[in-house]
Amino acid sequence: MAKKIMIVDDDPTITKFLNTLFKDNGYETCIASDGKDAISVFEAEKPDLITLDLEMPEEWGPRFYRKISKKKAFNTPVIVISGLPNIKYSIPKAVASFGKPFNSDELMEAVKKVLKKV
Repeated sequence: MAKKIMIVDDDPTITKFLNTLFKDNGYETCIASDGKDAISVFEAEKPDLITLDLEMPEEWGPRFYRKISKKKAFNTPVIVISGLPNIKYSIPKAVASFGKPFNSDELMEAVKKVLKKV
């Protein structure tokens, strides 16, 4: 069974690109276009990894992360992908951080490392 990656980003160009990139590399995906919607998507889909934008309308990525990380037994790894500066400090427990624009090969290397898929 393929590992599932949840894409949380309000930019449709980024979500479409990441969706295609991850599917082309053998992963399943689910998408939330805002931190507010992301909680219900996370609970319904139970992803193995989350890619998280920080700045979104309605609810920012850090607020979504704070809410979700308080859930019992939460241990889903998070990779931050954002255009904001100093992103590596926004989610201290993130397994990786990438600025926009990002290198897709480097992102896939991080994803595969986290999900142990070669």
